[in-house]
Parts: sequence; C-alpha cells; structure tokens
Amino acid sequence: MLYRKMGKLDVEVSLLGFGAMRLPVDSEGNIDDAASIALMRKAVDSGINYIDTAFLYPKSEKLIGKALQDGYREKVYIADKFPLATLRSEEDKESIFNKQLERLGVECIDFYLVHNVNKPLWKRAQKYDIISFLDQKKKEGKIKYLGFSFHDDFDLFKEVVDIYDWDFCQIQLNYMDKNLQAGVKGLDYATDKGMGVIIMEPLKGGRLTQNIPPAVQEIWDNAEDQKTPAQWAFKWLVSNPKVSLILSGMSNEEQLEANLAIFSDPDTEVITEAQEELLETVAEKYRSLIKYSCTGCGYCLPCPQKIGIPTLLGYFNDWNAFDHPTSAKFEYTNWMPKHGSDCIECHACEDKCPQHLPIAQAMKEAAEAFGL
Repeated sequence: MLYRKMGKLDVEVSLLGFGAMRLPVDSEGNIDDAASIALMRKAVDSGINYIDTAFLYPKSEKLIGKALQDGYREKVYIADKFPLATLRSEEDKESIFNKQLERLGVECIDFYLVHNVNKPLWKRAQKYDIISFLDQKKKEGKIKYLGFSFHDDFDLFKEVVDIYDWDFCQIQLNYMDKNLQAGVKGLDYATDKGMGVIIMEPLKGGRLTQNIPPAVQEIWDNAEDQKTPAQWAFKWLVSNPKVSLILSGMSNEEQLEANLAIFSDPDTEVITEAQEELLETVAEKYRSLIKYSCTGCGYCLPCPQKIGIPTLLGYFNDWNAFDHPTSAKFEYTNWMPKHGSDCIECHACEDKCPQHLPIAQAMKEAAEAFGL
C-alpha cells in the first residue's frame, strides 16, 4: 500500500481511502451488515487506514462502529461529516454531533468535515456559525483535524479556504473534471496553504469505468500501454504529489482487490507525457459525446424556479456521454432540489446564455430522461 503525508499534518495515510457510502447489499438491495463489516476489516487488514462516512449515509456510521471493534479502531483514521443540509436550529449542532459519536462508538473523530459546501449551504453554515462550533469541539478533543468537502466553483472554494486555518479539504477531481468545481486550481491553492487534499469521485461516480462508449473503448484498445479504465483514472491522480488521499467507494471484494493492486504498485505514481496525452484524447472523445456544451459559467442564473441549471445540464450531459449511467440518475434525483420538470419555459436563462443553448428544451429532455 502506498502512503502519503496529509499536507502539513504529521499524519501518514494510505493513498487509498475506503469510502463507506456504497456498502455491499443483499439480494433485495438492502445493506448487508455482515458483508459490509467483513469488507471494511479486509480493507484495514490490507493496509487501508482511512475510512470515510457521513451522517447522511444509510447505516454507514453504525456499521463502521461495529467494524472497528476488536482492535481495529487503533489501526484506522475515521472521517465523518457534519450535514449542513439537515441543520435547522442551534440545538441541531450539538444533537447531530453527539449522535455521530454515539453511532461510531467513539469519543473523538479523527478527520471531521463540513459536508457538501456549496453557495446555499455555505450561507447556512455562516448563519449558524458552524465553524466556531466545530473549532470548539476540536479544542475539547472531540475532533482531531477539521476540514470541509466541496461542491461549487473556485471563487467560493477560495473564500472558504481563506476563512479558517483548515487542516484539509475534500474535492471532486478526475481527468475529465480538471476545471470543474474547485478543480486542479483548487488543489494547487489548498496545498499552497499547507492543507491536505482528499479526492472524491476519482472515477466520476463510476462513469469512467462502466458502459464505456464504443468510440472511447476503441481508444483504450489501441493504446500502447494496456490498462483498465480504473487504472488510468487512478494513475492520473496518484501521479500528482499534491494529492494526499483518494477515496473509492468499494462495494465488494473484487473492487477492493482491484484497487489494492493499483495502490500497491509504485508505477501508479508515475505518468509519462504520452500517457497524459492518451487521457486527454479520451477526455476529448467523451466531451464530443456531450449534447449541450454548457461551460458552467453560471450566467443563466438565477433561475426564477431556483433550478441549478449548470449542474442539471452536467448530469444530463453525463447521461448521454456515458451511456445512461445509474449514478447520474441517482445524483440528479437525490442531490438536486429542483429538476427539469420544474422549468416553466420562461426562457430568461436563454437570453443570458453566452453559448445560446436551448435550455428550456434541455430541461424538458432531462425531465423525460430521468423521469423527474
């Protein structure tokens, strides 16, 4: 297993972290407790020393608490997150945090994050002064290291980084999303501040490894170096020394074994110029399959219906480019408060769009594709 320092912290973490959001399920689609515990323990036995969960992940905190009994707790750093999305009162802060300690069966959480920072939730975080609350928990010894996970543009990322002396942060990054959200620019900015940077969505929710379009598969097949799409995606990230840790949501032993092989091979840390060019060729091919060339500039906003138009178009583009991945539908359905069906076709967004996209038509198509 490859290990790295977590930014300025005197902490060495496995380069591969276990993301406990998509745990094993049984034949009826319910989380399999025994299989989940066994999988997490095998991960730890294999050298993974970082397990990531969140208040909103079904059963995850409780199962981690059970998995880390019998001497496993001492081998692992636990990462958990404060759910801004459920915060409604001052009392919620204390009750939610205490509930997490209870579920995990611990008195201190190693890595604690403000969950899913975006513009609306950042306003809520400021309204309830969540940073001061968590800073106090850190002083009380109930949190070791404090950070945040992020899903918005670079300008907000910079604002959040600069407002507090964070230990680390967590951003979405992969070879397709170099300039999406915080992006590579955010990685550089955070590491210049001495922060550790954890990467989520290294496989773009599985889109880079599942249902690969024939045009993309042809590029992989003709490559001089033969690797799996997962190997290529991880290699692009691991080769960047500024990356502290990469999270992967592993749901079975096959995925765990495949990832362990990748993250135990020193060759994964090295990428050549030709390999970089190959990945850019693949990225360009994926982009050519995108239906609506939204740049994410946000000029279309605000929408009178409060639809997050650039985000919605991103999910719909993924739906088309990656051959209808279930992850795109899940994220569209569950992570967006408003959907394509909420569009009233006022066309106000189209008047402001620099790309002159037929946004109202795209909203209608997205609603039909996703059923919402």
